Amino acid sequence: MRKRTAILILLAGLLLILALFLTVNREQRFQQHRYVFGTWVDMTIWGVSEKRAHQAINAISTDFQTQHHQWHAWHSSPLTDLNQAIATGQTWNVQQASLLPLLVQAKRFSDQSDGLFNPAIGQLIALWGFHQDDLDNHHAVPPAEKIAELVALAPSLDDIEIDGKQVTSRNRAVQFDFGAFAKGYAVDLAIDKLRSLGIHNAIINAGGDLKAIGQKGEQPWLIGIRHPSGKGVLAACSVSGEESVMTSGDYERFRESEGVRYSHLLDPRTGWPVQGLTSVTVIDRSGVLADAASTALSVAGLPDWHRIARQMGIKYVMLVDDAETVYMNPAMAARIQFPSEKLPKIVVSEPL
Repeated sequence: MRKRTAILILLAGLLLILALFLTVNREQRFQQHRYVFGTWVDMTIWGVSEKRAHQAINAISTDFQTQHHQWHAWHSSPLTDLNQAIATGQTWNVQQASLLPLLVQAKRFSDQSDGLFNPAIGQLIALWGFHQDDLDNHHAVPPAEKIAELVALAPSLDDIEIDGKQVTSRNRAVQFDFGAFAKGYAVDLAIDKLRSLGIHNAIINAGGDLKAIGQKGEQPWLIGIRHPSGKGVLAACSVSGEESVMTSGDYERFRESEGVRYSHLLDPRTGWPVQGLTSVTVIDRSGVLADAASTALSVAGLPDWHRIARQMGIKYVMLVDDAETVYMNPAMAARIQFPSEKLPKIVVSEPL
């Protein structure tokens, strides 16, 4: 009898352990992919049931689709309505709650970057052929005189006045394209939504614009930074708590003409694609700031990235040039891990 009782207790214990294992297993990683903002968005949630994760991801996906419509730069949208009003000299009453914060933050980032971050150059972006859904990557270089003509009009955030919900521009050449930082803002909002739903361990990755909160079980999140060639991983870094890792590069959106690759990142001072750097990675708590800064530093280039990073309050920067030399400030260098068999040439700057 005692032996039978012991066996029953043992079986009960094993069943309890199995039940606990299955419960933990159900509350580990849940991941889904959605296509929005013209790229694949990966959403990973850790530590909740599949049902809760699925509900959260559906809520975020709905928000992303709404934002994609409201911020679209060439399909009919509230943003194109604003651009049309500016082009015709009208004052526009912005109704969408998510559009005004982008305008306000764009003005701030433009000031901090000495105008190197400039989402008012939508006409130039369109001229280079980047206002298309399907890029075949082969496109004739626009006439130099047309580029110079648009640059001479000097559209900038300084031309914009915001009074409550009313937006006016002194310059009819202003045409907004928020592609340089909208995804960073979107992932900020997505992380806020997850927290409101009681989820505290997650990653949202919108085509290289990534934000993480919490950690993966007992470990920090390990984030891979894509190689500028578009093939494989250049490096990795660990993040925990709340941090954004944003990378601007020419490996996804670019044009080729006569064997030359032209980045989608344009220098507003010249109207031509940036040269010299193939990718810039910025880490910051704020996704929208990190996204805007990665664009501004790409334009600043090697001669001026350090000064602009300081002005924008950035603490972690990594740049890669055409020769695949890596430039970092010391704080970033302390966080980045490279594959030992593919260690690049590294140049560490003065501290930020």
